Amino acid sequence: MHTSFRSLSGATRPLALAALSIAVVGALVAPASADASAFQLKENSTKSMGRAYAGSATAGGDASVVANNPAAMTELDGTYLQADVTAINFSAKFNGSAHDVLGRPISGGNGGDAGTTLPVPALFISSKVSDKVHLGLGFSVPFGFQTEYDRDWVGRYNGIKSKFQSLDATLSASYDVTDTFALGVSAIAQRTSAELTSAINFNAVGLGIQQGIAAQTAAGVAQIQAAAAAGQIPPATAAAMIQQAVQQGQAAAAGVAAVTPQGVDGYARVKGDDWAYGYQVGAFWKLTPNDKLALNYRSKISHRLEGTGNFNTTPGYDLLLANPALAGSIPPFSHTTGTAGFTTPAVISASYWHQAEKFGLGIDFAYTKWDVFKELRVKYGNPGQPDTAETFNWRNTVYASIGGDYYLNDKVTLRAGIAVDTTPTYNSVRDVRVPDSTRKLATVGIGYKASDRFEINASYAHIFVNQAHINSTSSTGDVVTGNFDDYGNLLGLSATYKF
Repeated sequence: MHTSFRSLSGATRPLALAALSIAVVGALVAPASADASAFQLKENSTKSMGRAYAGSATAGGDASVVANNPAAMTELDGTYLQADVTAINFSAKFNGSAHDVLGRPISGGNGGDAGTTLPVPALFISSKVSDKVHLGLGFSVPFGFQTEYDRDWVGRYNGIKSKFQSLDATLSASYDVTDTFALGVSAIAQRTSAELTSAINFNAVGLGIQQGIAAQTAAGVAQIQAAAAAGQIPPATAAAMIQQAVQQGQAAAAGVAAVTPQGVDGYARVKGDDWAYGYQVGAFWKLTPNDKLALNYRSKISHRLEGTGNFNTTPGYDLLLANPALAGSIPPFSHTTGTAGFTTPAVISASYWHQAEKFGLGIDFAYTKWDVFKELRVKYGNPGQPDTAETFNWRNTVYASIGGDYYLNDKVTLRAGIAVDTTPTYNSVRDVRVPDSTRKLATVGIGYKASDRFEINASYAHIFVNQAHINSTSSTGDVVTGNFDDYGNLLGLSATYKF
């Protein structure tokens, strides 16, 4: 492995600082969500991406260990400033159909491409403050995801826009217990936000109201029949009352059907955010002069998202709300506050690196506890508005990668790697908001050391995604069935300056 550096020349130094300042500005921009397995992001290190994140905590010379394994800061001799920006292009195209609770087909197209192209920034500072102690500060985006379909697509009642994102501020410290073993710990402050939109099937809501009218009519008829059987009402009077009740019920149901026709939709938008806190602990071993191993545990972080629910109704539904006989018994669909519990998962990871003279080889493994994500339930401040609930019931996932570096010369390093990333979703719980499936990564990268202090890296990854099958039911009984064809491309750039 190349470890020597050369001094910055007078011409190189301004160029280095200019490139680094541009990357830092990009990293300080509020992050937009993008996609990885489910909505977990590993894109905080361009250098690691080039080898499919193999050796992410053990390859050395990478300040992203501030967020990935604080104990690995023991390898960073000096003070490092590193900025990374990864552009994630993710495509998700649906092919299928949908029907309502009565089995009638729902009109609309396939939704277009629900994916997007968005940046994921990261910024890290690490410093050796004594012979045994390192401190680090990092800003990164460990979770982020966004899908958005055409507003009139066939699955609009199941979801239109879904956006999750988490921004971490990480303060880390490491201590060299011995010359070959170090421990590290991090405190994590995390801001998570979520936004969900969907169309409201007021025809299905109207069907529910009609069923309620029918049930009330049947109960009234039963009471009249019981009174007649007890001799409290003459049979002829009872028959007339029953006929009148049935006619009134039918007229009321017909009126509801007339103002809630099929295909006349409302629109719902729910959003919220929260700050919460977690931690991580790491360990780093120099097994031999050429072999290193690192283990890390990152805690789950539990949020209570607070925000608002906004609803656009239809003129017909507004007429129902204006009816005193119905207004108190049907959802108001009006602007209201809301809260939702949301937890980002715990992650257990291991990283190994073997160093040779002309190459390095790494292996990474991560286990993510997605089973904490069972549902997203929004409880509204308006007691008349029923909860909005999205069921997930995800399972835990595994990420495994192998990759390495080849040192072409003292300045240029070539990288490559492959990985498999399993999905927390499966057929019975997969929905249009996260049309995810197991994926495989193939990556390449290149690093250039302009001097003994300044280094730039670029990496590219293509994500191959298994076809995602879906058979999902909305809260109003609308079923969307079909397949998603997904893929992704990642392009990362980074700049590192050593003081």
